[in-house]
Amino acid sequence: MSYHSTRFTRPVRLLAGGSLAALAFAASPALAQSAAPADDLHDRRVDTEGEIVVTATGLEQLDIIAGTSVVEAAELQREMHGQIGEVLAKQPGVSATSFSPGASRPVLRGFSGERVKVLVDGIGAIDASNTSADHAVSIDPLTAERIEVLRGPAVMLYGGQAIGGAINVIDKRIPLRRLNEPVHFDLIAGADSAADLRQAGASVDLPLGRQFVVHLDGAWRKTDDLAIGGKLLAPALRAEVLANAAEELAEGHADEAGELTELANARGTLPNSATETWSANAGFAFFAGGGSLGASFGVYDTAYGIPLRPGAGHHHEGGGEEEHGEENVTIGLRQYRADLRGVLPLGDGLFHRLKTRVGFSDYTHTEFEGDEIGTVFDVKGIEARAELEQNVRGTWRGASGIQYYTRDFAATGAEAFIAPNDTRQLSLFTLQEVGFGPWQLELGGRWERADIRSVPTGFDRSFDSVSGAASLAYQVPGGLRVGISASRSERAPAAEELLSNGPHIATQAFEVGDLGLDTERALGLEGFVRGKAGPATVSLALFRNWFADYIYLAATGAEEDGLPVFQYRQGDADYLGVEGEVSLPLGQMGPISLLADLRGDYVRASLADGSPLPRIPPLSLLGALEAQSEVVDGRVEVQWFDAQNRVAEYETPTDGFTLVNASLSFKPWPGSNNLTLVAAVDNIFDVDARRHASFTKDFAPLAGRNFRISARASF
Repeated sequence: MSYHSTRFTRPVRLLAGGSLAALAFAASPALAQSAAPADDLHDRRVDTEGEIVVTATGLEQLDIIAGTSVVEAAELQREMHGQIGEVLAKQPGVSATSFSPGASRPVLRGFSGERVKVLVDGIGAIDASNTSADHAVSIDPLTAERIEVLRGPAVMLYGGQAIGGAINVIDKRIPLRRLNEPVHFDLIAGADSAADLRQAGASVDLPLGRQFVVHLDGAWRKTDDLAIGGKLLAPALRAEVLANAAEELAEGHADEAGELTELANARGTLPNSATETWSANAGFAFFAGGGSLGASFGVYDTAYGIPLRPGAGHHHEGGGEEEHGEENVTIGLRQYRADLRGVLPLGDGLFHRLKTRVGFSDYTHTEFEGDEIGTVFDVKGIEARAELEQNVRGTWRGASGIQYYTRDFAATGAEAFIAPNDTRQLSLFTLQEVGFGPWQLELGGRWERADIRSVPTGFDRSFDSVSGAASLAYQVPGGLRVGISASRSERAPAAEELLSNGPHIATQAFEVGDLGLDTERALGLEGFVRGKAGPATVSLALFRNWFADYIYLAATGAEEDGLPVFQYRQGDADYLGVEGEVSLPLGQMGPISLLADLRGDYVRASLADGSPLPRIPPLSLLGALEAQSEVVDGRVEVQWFDAQNRVAEYETPTDGFTLVNASLSFKPWPGSNNLTLVAAVDNIFDVDARRHASFTKDFAPLAGRNFRISARASF
């Protein structure tokens, strides 16, 4: 964990592409001897236009992606939560699935699941979080150096699963650069009141000579059941439970009626929402001759409760007529992960260097019903990328690469609702840029083949997809950049969308796939403005996506095995949205700088017949005032969410709410970021808050008033 402080918000330029994997490089000692300095692997620097340039494991100059946010240093500490979705939920265009405190994945521009790719240093998380909302993301934010939110049409270069965007988490499992100090430590610890949080993380980087760096890190987090603002159940569900209580009482079942009335009036705590997580990682990197070679191994382990939907009793398939009541459902998840990264300089010819990246994951996810094992999910996967980066020729630059992904998936148990299957993907991509004075033209393309097979069911299908994007930008004198991007993207259906068929107790739903799903296709258009507008920095994007054969999970209104049926369907769809951020210096009061921060986003998504798509976040706005000095920073913010009444069939609406938050950070040693103390309070007025994108919003609200403290040290 290494932290760098950015004092003022500046426009961010993402350099896309991706570090890619070449196994031959990893295996060759001769190549390893010429491995490259990692100082430029994930370079973050200020360019001549005053922009923060982010290399998201890719090209150092291309900025084809119109919208990028970077969360690091003070903001990462201030927004620290156990799941990536909650850490990023205040970024423009970002919401979260908020299934439970232990499982919350990002929602970008209204897209989630298979359309948002979560990356670790440019390689997929290789877990099961994209397949179901109850599955936690196997990344510990405590060990992150920074998190990059990548939006826009060209993010598809990370794969067909990135139509909505990508989240790239940068850590130091494999050291990024040489050390010029004998040893380096990073420490972070924190606590809160809403969940009785206790958390701590630490890392150490140790140089062994001038060319070799070793890294170790570990983190631990534990929470109790979450304190909430207001009643447990949303108004519509509460009314339904009270009606059931009245029926039970009329039938003479006083005990049952009393239990239902107690549930309807429950408030203050979200039952079965406790979590406990730990992680440990070790890695090394070797630097020599302008190149680098490194590897790491890590473990991520978490156990968390799943809030139960009222009335979620069901029958076991194949288990006769034995009915299961409302037993606590918990999940135990462990991932073993190994990673490889290398850079090989290639001289002054056509290509500048070969960049490689490989990740391997052995993942197990167990769903417990009370003390009994319900379903076990096993995932073994490898993702590998290899990228050839071109030398700059005049104003032309670019990179091309190959990517391979394999995943073996098995679910066992009485409620294994997905047949064992394996997925193989092979992709080729290129990204090119050329400049003409103030004009900049960027072109990208990707071909991908996906083979999905399930031996027990006899299922075996292949999908070919071709995607492309073009962006034209103009640099306006004074600092603004305006432009337009167009894209055509394709995505093969995932195995879960094809093969699901059975009860899933963790999501409390009966999920049904469709073996006949076709490739999903989309045309996208985006206009953007970003950069300096006088003293302000601006980032604004207006986008629209037209989908053919869009794949979505919809409630059917039917019930099977005592659970509501959700079915994967396909149809044409249309997304229209806007997102933006403005950061404006307000002036100076002695040593204190005042800053205003405004953010907002809105998405409208419909099927071809005009009916709304499910779980689309409503309009949201955030306004903040921040005072910054060398010793103390203070921030007060108001985040407003509109009601979402535009809902799909069988979907309940969500009331609007407003969160008021405040934080104060203190640096005891002026001019140094070695120690930062933060005190914060979220949801000051203890309001009832529910995210519309959540499957569990009607019975799993967000945290109520929450006092938090944290300390971060780096030395």
